[in-house]
Amino acid sequence: MDPTDASTDTRSPPAIDAEALPPSETATATFGMGCFWGPDARFGAMPGVVRTRVGYAGGTDPSPTYYSLGDHTEVVQVEYDPAELTYDDLLSVFWANHAPFAAPHKRQYRAVVLAHDEEQRTAARRTRADLAGRTGKYVETAIEDYAGFTMAEDYHQKYELRSTPVVADELESMLGDAFVDSTVTARLNGFVAGHGDDDQRRSLLADLDLPPTVLSEVHRRL
Repeated sequence: MDPTDASTDTRSPPAIDAEALPPSETATATFGMGCFWGPDARFGAMPGVVRTRVGYAGGTDPSPTYYSLGDHTEVVQVEYDPAELTYDDLLSVFWANHAPFAAPHKRQYRAVVLAHDEEQRTAARRTRADLAGRTGKYVETAIEDYAGFTMAEDYHQKYELRSTPVVADELESMLGDAFVDSTVTARLNGFVAGHGDDDQRRSLLADLDLPPTVLSEVHRRL
């Protein structure tokens, strides 16, 4: 099947996508943690995360691109189910998976929490103070107000999954324009990067209507 022709694929969306909360019912978090490929995969594997996407934020340039980033930073944006996951849960992953005591060499890769509201801002400041208190070190990670997000180019979205093109092409054929915002692609992007556990993987793969050759390639990466 031609992976560019999603209209020829008549399969129903996987149950995990069909049952996913709409954006109006999710909460959103935005973090800069260096190169955005790794955080996209790490958060995507977490139960309770509904969607992930990577892009550019934190600057003033109205139209940033990867090769013309201006004063923006690479960030991951996470939509999550607040009934399953708290913002503090996400902050725990955030603080444990970047270098909070190192000053950034480039604004593109700086560590930053972009708070969407006062509650997030308060939580970020509290957990930053806790980290500084536990370690006795100055935390360089910035906490700023969220002021918009520009999606990164398609080839950056679900980068780890796209590095297994047999799988990514099949899923793009199945999901079409929903590929980037799919819960399935978020999970698989995390799984092929080494995140998640065996029970999560078995449960998800059992739900996917994929050809044996594609499933075999997924298992090879896992």
